[in-house]
Amino acid sequence: MDAVRRDFPVLDQTVGGKPLIYLDNAASSQKPRQVVEAISGYYYRDHANVHRGVHELARRATEAYEGARERVARWLNAAADEVVWTRGTSEALNLVAFSLGRARVGAGDEIVVSEMEHHSNLVPWQLLAARSGATLRHVGLSADGRLELDQLADLLGARTKVVALSHVSNALGTINPVREIGRLVRERSEAAFVLDGAQGAPHLPLDVQALGCDAYAFSGHKMCGPTGIGGLWARRELLDEMPPYQGGGEMIERVHRDRSTWAEPPHKFEAGTPNIAGAVGMAAAVEYLEGVGLDAVHAHEAALAAEAVSGLSEVEGMRILGPARIDERAGVVPFVIDGTSAQDVATILDTEGIAVRAGHHCAQLVVDRYGLTATVRASFYLYNTIEEVARLVAGVRRARNLLLG
Repeated sequence: MDAVRRDFPVLDQTVGGKPLIYLDNAASSQKPRQVVEAISGYYYRDHANVHRGVHELARRATEAYEGARERVARWLNAAADEVVWTRGTSEALNLVAFSLGRARVGAGDEIVVSEMEHHSNLVPWQLLAARSGATLRHVGLSADGRLELDQLADLLGARTKVVALSHVSNALGTINPVREIGRLVRERSEAAFVLDGAQGAPHLPLDVQALGCDAYAFSGHKMCGPTGIGGLWARRELLDEMPPYQGGGEMIERVHRDRSTWAEPPHKFEAGTPNIAGAVGMAAAVEYLEGVGLDAVHAHEAALAAEAVSGLSEVEGMRILGPARIDERAGVVPFVIDGTSAQDVATILDTEGIAVRAGHHCAQLVVDRYGLTATVRASFYLYNTIEEVARLVAGVRRARNLLLG
């Protein structure tokens, strides 16, 4: 991955006199120059509003915007009219919860989530349950951070309308067996199976048809793309069933004095002027990652995670959360050191130029499950190296010694 690393100029800097080691990729990834150049090229040459003009710049902007949708659809193995642009995973999940909730969730129905979920895949369903009278049911976690699938099977039934789970846990690194879960959902209910793909899309080969889900949400900024762009893939029949999420320009077919009719999906869900440059950047990010190969990205991250788990395990008082088996873990390694504060450890690592995240990672049910208030999370991506893992381990050992003597 040496050639890849040269595509990310931000990694060439120092922090406090130390070379930057960026291990906060689960929060947001860095951007290759190819993505930045695609966005600036659009603004320098092609910018205009889309779908509305007959002049040359409007034609080129529309072609870039819809061409980006087609490129992302090919990456997902989906039809372009099944890909809705959003601001990211959070908006995509809110869209599903609002629109699908209006279409098919009512009093007495059930929504299944888990204790693993990021707040973006929990709070929208809480809001839906509160306004509809539905009941929220939670799948528990095993001691090593895996979903209790037997419990999930018991929760599924005739009243289950939605099952919403993470593809990969941002707080544990767990890669969920979503194909097996999809089969279980189909066998035991008629529920819509929704996946939070914020941590899956950047790191794993992706085929939404093979996953067996009905909807998949993802963010650009976690996968080498710009902030403020992401998307929702959903089966066309589901998009047809769902009412609009917002009203405004571009999402209508015909406006009358007291009512309107809607454009066909995906435009039914894209009110107003969209993030055109973001879509261009998102397509460039997909192009970049597919050029490297998502299989290669995943294998590289697995090697880094294995090295980190091995090295950190030797630090006295260390507790590493998540699956012990590396093939069940993405490049996310959360940990705590007995007797220390996660914030203190992360602050000391920052003095070494090592950027990690400390906190509950917008997944408070996870830290509650394991009797914690916070963890330190190191998360790896395609540009990180084995040498950086060694520096992380040395930095954690130094932090432990400074804090505990």
